[in-house]
Amino acid sequence: MRKRAVYFILLFNAFIFVMMTFSGVFSTRDPVLQMLLLLRYGAQYGPRVDAGDWFRLITALFVHGGILHILFNSYALYYFGLIVEDIYGTEKFLVGYFFTGIVGNLATHVFYHDTISVGASGAIFGLIGILFAAGFRKDTPFFMKPVTGVSLLPIILINVVYGFLPGTNINNAAHLGGFLSGMLLGYTMSPFSWKRRTLWRVLAIAVVLLVVLSYIFLIRQIPEIDEAIRRFKAG
Repeated sequence: MRKRAVYFILLFNAFIFVMMTFSGVFSTRDPVLQMLLLLRYGAQYGPRVDAGDWFRLITALFVHGGILHILFNSYALYYFGLIVEDIYGTEKFLVGYFFTGIVGNLATHVFYHDTISVGASGAIFGLIGILFAAGFRKDTPFFMKPVTGVSLLPIILINVVYGFLPGTNINNAAHLGGFLSGMLLGYTMSPFSWKRRTLWRVLAIAVVLLVVLSYIFLIRQIPEIDEAIRRFKAG
């Protein structure tokens, strides 16, 4: 069985979540300490991004806010991710996943600027947007109809409406940003087409290197955050 990028992302998400759990992110009741710990693992926060932490637009995709959050996102990524990766190939999947995730986080930066934001929901909605738009392409095979186009409308509408309900604490900016950018890719990418594969492979490698670079910048910042955590606990 060939290796799939979806599995690597799921494993890395789980690895980050386990480290967060052991560091006390989910057990602390102090909101300031929790915010510092979330930032330590790559959460997005508008003022920090403004100050030069651009990499948080990427690392936040691997951070989750609790067990239900990661379980729901993992199931959605497993389901939709494998479909997209099978239809478009690993290279297009990687580019689509991170491109839509970053667009979703940019929307978050604009509309939820002063809020801590975590999760891969924007990227997952990007995958849904890709499949939704694929259903309206003339070259989409008939056997893809059950997982593309209007067949996805109930999932899309339920999630969007639920996200606007009071008290749900759902980031609809990331969802809509990811979904709309995913639709753009879905209209422009041909399913089961291996043309320009070299270009897509180069783009996929660039995306992976960008993720690695983002974590290098984050790791370099950890001592500063740890010092802030020590000062907070001591004070």
